[in-house]
Amino acid sequence: MKMCSYIRTRQLIFTLALLIMSAGSYLSGQESVFDYYYRIYFKDKGENSVGDYLPRNLLSERAMARRQKAGIPLLDIRDIPVCTSYINQIYSAGYELHCTSKWMNSALFKSSGSKDIDQLSDFPFVKEVRIVKSPSSKTLHNDKFDFLVEQSSIPPYDRPITMINGGPLHETGYEGKGILIAVLDGGFLNTEKITSLIPLRNREGIKTLFDFVENDESVFDHSNHGTAVLSVLAGIIPGSIQGTAPAADYLLLRTEDTETEFPVEEDFWVAGAEFADSAGADIISSSLGYYSFDDQTLDYKYSDIDGNTAFVTQGADIAASKGILVVNSAGNERDKIWKYIVAPSDGDSVIAAGAVDGDKIISLFSSAGPSADGRMKPDFVTMGVQVAVQVEASYIGRANGTSFSCPVLSGMCASLMQAVPEAGNMDIIYALRRASDKFGLQPDSLYGYGVPDFVTALEDLQESFLPKPENESSIGPNPFTGDINIVFKHDPCQLKIEIFSVSGRLVARRNFSSYAGRYLRISDLQGMEQGIYIIRLITPDKIFTHKVIKIN
Repeated sequence: MKMCSYIRTRQLIFTLALLIMSAGSYLSGQESVFDYYYRIYFKDKGENSVGDYLPRNLLSERAMARRQKAGIPLLDIRDIPVCTSYINQIYSAGYELHCTSKWMNSALFKSSGSKDIDQLSDFPFVKEVRIVKSPSSKTLHNDKFDFLVEQSSIPPYDRPITMINGGPLHETGYEGKGILIAVLDGGFLNTEKITSLIPLRNREGIKTLFDFVENDESVFDHSNHGTAVLSVLAGIIPGSIQGTAPAADYLLLRTEDTETEFPVEEDFWVAGAEFADSAGADIISSSLGYYSFDDQTLDYKYSDIDGNTAFVTQGADIAASKGILVVNSAGNERDKIWKYIVAPSDGDSVIAAGAVDGDKIISLFSSAGPSADGRMKPDFVTMGVQVAVQVEASYIGRANGTSFSCPVLSGMCASLMQAVPEAGNMDIIYALRRASDKFGLQPDSLYGYGVPDFVTALEDLQESFLPKPENESSIGPNPFTGDINIVFKHDPCQLKIEIFSVSGRLVARRNFSSYAGRYLRISDLQGMEQGIYIIRLITPDKIFTHKVIKIN
């Protein structure tokens, strides 16, 4: 199988090694069993400063463009790597480096046996040391990634999209093209085989793979949970499964150890988020969450779900501050003892996705809010009951969980990003709030702002970022060499486009039975001969005619 351009564009992996792991001289290359993991926070970044680095040495062009759009500095102190001298000294003390976090100014070290961590606190540059994984008996997490895939035809396979009025965006051509989505999960078993992802594989839409748990490039193992999530995002089989962002590109990042549950997985998640940032991801879609661990002394309390305490939540909010739209499952805990949302969905700039059934009724399992500091959570709800997924080569079934309402939401957000590229991550969040069915009524701790309407959100965003033409429609550039942009004063709802030569010959026709928004780009005219053409825009109410000139 031709698995994407990541094999040919290995600079992303080199960026990973340089910026996140900083571990080239520390990894032994030998198979070892590490039972203990230590999160070490540093007091500063040594002699490293922002002025020592050029943005292009730390960030991809996509990442820099995203930050420029967000109006934030290309680099700040959080973007600067942790101090190599500090790493060297801890390594020399007998600890193996696993990864670093430039955002949190921390490093994750490991050892095969127990060590006296008091010696680490003696280093003058060490701020704090935490044991984030140690040998412990299993508790409730043996089946943390198990989910039932069952056969069903009710509700319709495309109900997740129709519920949020996403169909018109897809029919208009907004399927996430040009948007890069980082999927953080526990594994992508069978992703290279399942039939619904054939279009994604054929167009080489999977751009990079990395396993932050084992520090290698193999993610097609361990778990099929990420495969199910990816099928909700990108799967296409007419009449059986329809992804919410089938035209988007993807980073598949394994950040979850499926065998155990420890806070060390928060470090893996943040490492994945930092990589996604430097690679230029527009969206992080994470169907993961944390509150309880195999070592119960490490559990979070509800009071910790306050948007500021959990390591992973801090990382998620920093990702959002870099212009990334972070969408995370709210959790499946309401029918259990915990009941509440899980980290990092408690982040104040993170979208927490709850789950409803096909009738917009909240599921029994969908975690409840608010956050511990009283903020409205979850943010929105989309369909997470009987969602069409594929995890085996030729079998499509249905599955339940906020794990699947999350990619329903994040994928449709990619459509919004494509449709209104000027809109930032927070612009999209606010537009979704205003477009949801509980906005202005009574948002609550089960539904949040409710079920969003994506056509309404699109119209809201275009009202802010797309100036209305003086006439009913405008077209440009004119003359044109390739693409033509059409802007309407009002949403046509339905649209037929006809292009004629000056002699009256029909050159092209396209019909939109359902049309979303006020903007259209026609991108397939490069091959037309030079000359004069007539473009007719036919809406239910009016017909607009424009004369354009094609030049070579």
